[in-house]
Parts: sequence; C-alpha cells; structure tokens
Amino acid sequence: MTTFKDLIAASPETLLKVFHHLGDTCVPGAPPIFRLANMAKSLRLHPEQLTIALGFNRALRELPDVLSVLGFASYDDLARQRNEIFINDVYNKLPFDNVMTIYATVKTDPDLIRVMQYLLHRRLQRIEARIEATVHSVLIERYRREIKAIYADGIAQIEFAEERLDKTESGFRALVKEVDVIVDHKIIPLGDIFFRASVLPEEKRRLIQRGLIPRELIVARIQDSATSPAERGMLEICLEEYAGTA
Repeated sequence: MTTFKDLIAASPETLLKVFHHLGDTCVPGAPPIFRLANMAKSLRLHPEQLTIALGFNRALRELPDVLSVLGFASYDDLARQRNEIFINDVYNKLPFDNVMTIYATVKTDPDLIRVMQYLLHRRLQRIEARIEATVHSVLIERYRREIKAIYADGIAQIEFAEERLDKTESGFRALVKEVDVIVDHKIIPLGDIFFRASVLPEEKRRLIQRGLIPRELIVARIQDSATSPAERGMLEICLEEYAGTA
C-alpha cells in the first residue's frame, strides 16, 4: 500500500510508476476532480490527503506528466489547492499524524519553509477559531503539539515568533507556554525576550522559576523605567526569593 508518508517523500521514478498505472485505470474524459478522487480511493486516501502529499513533494515540480494525469494544469495549480486544504482542514481529512509528516518534510526544503510562513499564520487562525468555538480537549492538545513541532522542526522563523510575541492579548500563547518554547529553541535571544513589554509578567516569572534568568538581569529590568508596576512587583518578589536561596 502507498501511504501518505510514502507519497510525500516518493522519488520521481516512484511517482511516475504509481500514477502511470493509476492513469490507465481512469475513465477516459473524466473531469479532473473525479480522476483525482478515483486515484485517491485506489490508494486508500482522501483526495485532500493525496493533494497535500503530492503538493509538498518537491519532485512533482518537475513531473508535468504526473500533474497532467492528476488533472492539474501546472504545479502552481496543485500548490494553490494544497495551500487551501492545509489552511482550512483542522485534523479532519488531514489527520494529525499527516500534519506532523508535512512539517518533517518541509523542514528540509528552504522554498517550502518560506511558503509556510504565510500558510502557518492562516492555518493557526483557523485552528484557534475552532478551539474558541468548541473548547475541545483533544483539539487543544493537538494544537499544542503542532505549535511545538513548528518550532522544533525549525519551520517557525523569527518573523513568525515576533508576530506571536506581539499578540499580548492572545490566550493561545499561554495555552501552549509559547514563550518557553521560543526560548528553548533559541528563536529569539533570552535577554531580548525578558526585556519586552509584550511578554507578560507571568511568562517572565516562569522563565525565572526555571532558572533561566540571572539575578543581574532581574535587577536591570526592575530599574528599567519602562517596566510596568505589575511586572516590577512580580520581579521584586522573585528577587527576594533569589536572596532567600542564596
């Protein structure tokens, strides 16, 4: 059986072999949408899975014959449909393990990493809207794991992290302890994060409690005139705790 994981990593030779055979089984003159659906069914995949797997396979860019068999006029046509599915499908036709496979594949392709910066913004908005509407525990856990994978696989670039840090009112950042994840994967320097007003006092407290912030940095932040009264009060308590353990 050819799985989603097989297809997303398949060589040009494998793709030509698989889809030459599947193309021969299609009804002549069938509309492209039916051709794709029939091929997906033969592979025991949803059409959305087949579109995504091939759309994130670098080899498809150089295989116009396979694109034609699938019913796509060009790779750009396939990429547009891939993007739409990736943005809008919330673990439905595209299961969570497929999403993890996508990230593991994309991390080795600089071109796709650049594309992902646009796609991630819209995909996460879609997932967050679903969480707000359902507050479903399984969905929340998958969201947490997806965010961590985005950073762990090096797909989240500094601009992505900056945008997430600027959303001071977002409860989703706290939901996944995203500041900790950004620090752990060294996306933005720790000192830079600690001195940002957009990083909340509770997020900074957690970094201090983890032993990541030296005493001198806490003192410097307390003395900074830009520090809010709420944050300064938290930092002074942390400084007292430092003194108590010295």
